[in-house]
Amino acid sequence: MRDQYNIIPVTMAAIFHVVVVASLVFAFDFDRRNYPVVPLKLQATLVTEEEIKVPPPVARPPPKPAPDPEPLPDNSEQDRLREEEAKRQEDLKAEQDRIRLQQDTDRKRREVEEAERKKRAEAEVERQRELAERKRLDDLERQKLENERLRREAEEAEMLRRQQAEIDAEAERIQAREASDFDRWMIAISRRIERNIIYPASLPEALECDLDLRLLPNGEVVKTDIGRCNGDATVRRAIESAVARSSPLPPPENPRVFKRDLKILLKPTQ
Repeated sequence: MRDQYNIIPVTMAAIFHVVVVASLVFAFDFDRRNYPVVPLKLQATLVTEEEIKVPPPVARPPPKPAPDPEPLPDNSEQDRLREEEAKRQEDLKAEQDRIRLQQDTDRKRREVEEAERKKRAEAEVERQRELAERKRLDDLERQKLENERLRREAEEAEMLRRQQAEIDAEAERIQAREASDFDRWMIAISRRIERNIIYPASLPEALECDLDLRLLPNGEVVKTDIGRCNGDATVRRAIESAVARSSPLPPPENPRVFKRDLKILLKPTQ
């Protein structure tokens, strides 16, 4: 049965007001101590249904369905990006730390290598200095020995020069003495031959003939050659005959001046 006069809504409104008023009447303050309940005097006026002017019902649109709750935003991609960025920052920091550590290691290694290189260079310089000093001392020693050798050689050369000078002087004296002995021997031979020449009529006024004689140690003439001569054949034969008659020739007073082959310039005088 349709409620034409809206009895139910009106009744419900009345009950609601009564409940509200009752709640106001019987309200308690639980925060404070209990007080005796004092009933309140209410003055109400009873109205009839006719006196209540109920507005005509208004057609209400059906309630809109509650909108679906908006889905929560998906932050998984942002979280992933944030995690990746954090991981990238950590990796970057780790790489920077590794590079810094590697740089420190390389720097220390270079410092050690540089120190070792300087040490080796200083050792090489010291070695070269020692070698140069040793070479200088060796050169001085060699020069000293060379100077000593040259001094000895100079002294020996001077001694030999003096000895040779003495030998040469003695040889010159001997040669001069022997030359004198040889000259005297040659003069003796020339005179022996000249005494034995039988001069022919064709003998020139200034006869000069070169005689080449070969002697034995006892003075015997074994060969006679007449070289340059300004006499004719008769004069040449006369000289050869004189040489033959003069053999053996007189020996030298000094046996050391004897020679097997003699060259004599014959210049006889009439």
